[in-house]
Amino acid sequence: MLMPKRVKRRKQFRGSMKGKALRGNTISNGEYGLVATEPCWIKSNQIEAARIAMTRYIKRGGKVWIKIFPDKPVTAKPAETRMGSGKGTLEYWVAVVKPGRVLFELAGVPEDVAREALRLAMHKLPCKCKIVSRADLEGGDNSEE
Repeated sequence: MLMPKRVKRRKQFRGSMKGKALRGNTISNGEYGLVATEPCWIKSNQIEAARIAMTRYIKRGGKVWIKIFPDKPVTAKPAETRMGSGKGTLEYWVAVVKPGRVLFELAGVPEDVAREALRLAMHKLPCKCKIVSRADLEGGDNSEE
């Protein structure tokens, strides 16, 4: 599972997820991508489940890029614990995702295979997503025609 090797601080504030993604909102490596349409926290095990679903479907052909990294620690207190006595212990790591962020990219496979692989990955994620091609995100410039 993905997590940072080391961090400056062990525990973090929750932060806010308002606004659109300013970075990571273009397809830079692959031909097809999965774009988040709502804000959410994606756990490291959900990222891994989506990656496995994609690579299984494309039968290890093509190439998959993971464009998000879980670098935010989330803490939780044990069940049936009284209020107070500090913040809970670290439970898992999340990637903070804003609308418009490209989560995964895919290349080296036919379009129908890529779309199905991304659709399978989408079902493993906690937020609504859409499948886009490089041409869609660049504003549909007519360089192909």
